[in-house]
Amino acid sequence: MSNPLVLIIDDEPDILELLDMTLKRMDVRTRSATTLTQALDLLAEHSFDLCLTDMRLPDGDGMSVVRYIQQHAPDTPVAMITAYGSLDTAITALKAGAFDFLTKPVDLKRLRDLVTSALRLRDPASTTSSNAPADPILGSSAPIQKLRKQIAKLARSQAPLYISGESGSGKELVARRIHALGPRAAQAFIPVNCGAIPSELMESEFFGHRKGSFSGAVADKPGLFQAAKGGTLFLDEVADLPIAMQVKLLRAIQEKAVRPVGTQQEEPVDVRLLCATHKDLAAEVAEGRFRQDLFYRINVIELSVPPLRERRDDIPLLAEHVLVGLAKRSDMPIPELTAACKEMLCNYRFPGNVRELENILERAFTLCDDDVIDVGDIHLSGIPNTQSDQQPALNRIDSLEDFLDDIERQAIMQALEETRWNKTAAAKRLGLTFRSLRYRLKKLGLED
Repeated sequence: MSNPLVLIIDDEPDILELLDMTLKRMDVRTRSATTLTQALDLLAEHSFDLCLTDMRLPDGDGMSVVRYIQQHAPDTPVAMITAYGSLDTAITALKAGAFDFLTKPVDLKRLRDLVTSALRLRDPASTTSSNAPADPILGSSAPIQKLRKQIAKLARSQAPLYISGESGSGKELVARRIHALGPRAAQAFIPVNCGAIPSELMESEFFGHRKGSFSGAVADKPGLFQAAKGGTLFLDEVADLPIAMQVKLLRAIQEKAVRPVGTQQEEPVDVRLLCATHKDLAAEVAEGRFRQDLFYRINVIELSVPPLRERRDDIPLLAEHVLVGLAKRSDMPIPELTAACKEMLCNYRFPGNVRELENILERAFTLCDDDVIDVGDIHLSGIPNTQSDQQPALNRIDSLEDFLDDIERQAIMQALEETRWNKTAAAKRLGLTFRSLRYRLKKLGLED
């Protein structure tokens, strides 16, 4: 493969020379233009692997370049060069389809990172849509087909992305797929549940700390931003961040640098930021619980994940996938869903989305007889019909899980001992089917 070819568009000779020299040291061929007219002529004549364009040109602006490339060469990433502090301009370019942006004065390390990331999109050895891992997002419904197309397009960008959707709809799965299809696929994907980190530890967890910076800091520790270096940082439930942390996060995003606790030095970080929450983030801004400037910064592009009730055609396929996984993990036959059972599932609203479907099927898997799951094995009654009602119940279940497992383990062990490890008799004594007992033994680690 020949060395990559990059188009540089800028009317300042010093900037043009700096970019040209830096790229040539990276074994990158370049073509230069000082006007919009020259740039469009070159774009019509050559196929470029990347375009770097200044925002202000003598006869137009960089946005015209972005729009032209989007229309005529959508596979060519384009990065905007903007004046320092022109964040609005950069965000406008990202919304229009720009790959990324640089600010003047140009930081050479940042430039090299951007070029390296962009050129991975042309490298057949890197992860692309043709050789990426199998798509974990199942379904063929119209909403899922639309989502797949959006993911494929957004994976090529470096723009901050806000993934919206209800709890259990698969937002992290979408984030992982975007990472897997993008130029950062070979680097780390770091998921973070913002609601699970104590507020007093947040700054240290996100940005790292130096030894001795606080009680218990016995060694230097890198933060989540440093762990995601060159890769993707996924902030789930970002609406749960306290205001003080929102301020620090905003600065880290704007400066592309973090300051570990206990030091005055900022460290540059190269990460793509993906954020998600099941809350209405615009409403959180209106109520004063989420900073408007941070919302504006992370919500450059919004990707909405459809709830399960809007993709009912996918429920049979999803159910089959869940049951295959359960059977494989417990080394048991794959049960079959009756037609009536499928119809009942397809007519249910699933306030808990795919996660709720998984929980319902796991319960039915343990209760069914003869490897058939019928209507009587699927317990939908009593499950709350609103997400707000459901969440406290789920939280209580999660907090009791270990306790209930211990009780279940003791009861099963007692029944097995009393029946001299006759599993059929033990199941009868416990009021379980033999299948259900086998599953529980596997789940509790009582049977190989």
